[in-house]
Amino acid sequence: MDFDALIIGGGAAGMSCALVLGSAKPKPFATNKNIGIITHQKTSHLQTALFNNVLGLDPGTLGKDILESGKQQLKDLYPHVQQIDKEKVKSIAKTTEGFVIETNKNAYSAKTAVIAVGYTNLMTIKGLENYIEAHPKAMPIKERIWLKNDNHLIEEGLYVAGTLAGWRSQFAIACGSGAQVATDILTLWNGGKHTKIHDKISS
Repeated sequence: MDFDALIIGGGAAGMSCALVLGSAKPKPFATNKNIGIITHQKTSHLQTALFNNVLGLDPGTLGKDILESGKQQLKDLYPHVQQIDKEKVKSIAKTTEGFVIETNKNAYSAKTAVIAVGYTNLMTIKGLENYIEAHPKAMPIKERIWLKNDNHLIEEGLYVAGTLAGWRSQFAIACGSGAQVATDILTLWNGGKHTKIHDKISS
């Protein structure tokens, strides 16, 4: 098995999920977990985003800059999280042990997979067709989609995060959705004990 958790998508939700999972490495239940993220970002709405109304971001922050700084932040703080760049996911298939994710270059196996790509109807990952429905919180004229889920869980071991999970296209919401999925995965790794990861200033 290549990964205990593999995140598909390097936008707000995917990177937030990766950062929270990566930050759990000091915990005994996460120390030996293999985590990866396929950082495909070309279809991310952050490419054209401008932020003036996000807590903690300087007004005028550009989404395209966050895409790059996010990858660097993940590399600097949590280098054990494997970043897979310049690959696009073509399909995902369920196996007896988890999932096989095929890209245009490689195939990866994962016990848990997180789908965190954009919510346009151009999403073309084979194996997800049965979960696609019209987005419940977007104008019909936009033809947005979501992957039907229950609190981010599509089926056992398969999660969706961000706008594709049915949330509105708002940066803070997408980040929170990715972080929620990460804490759900950490809770599973921690034997079902509700888990969250905080950094604190030492007193």
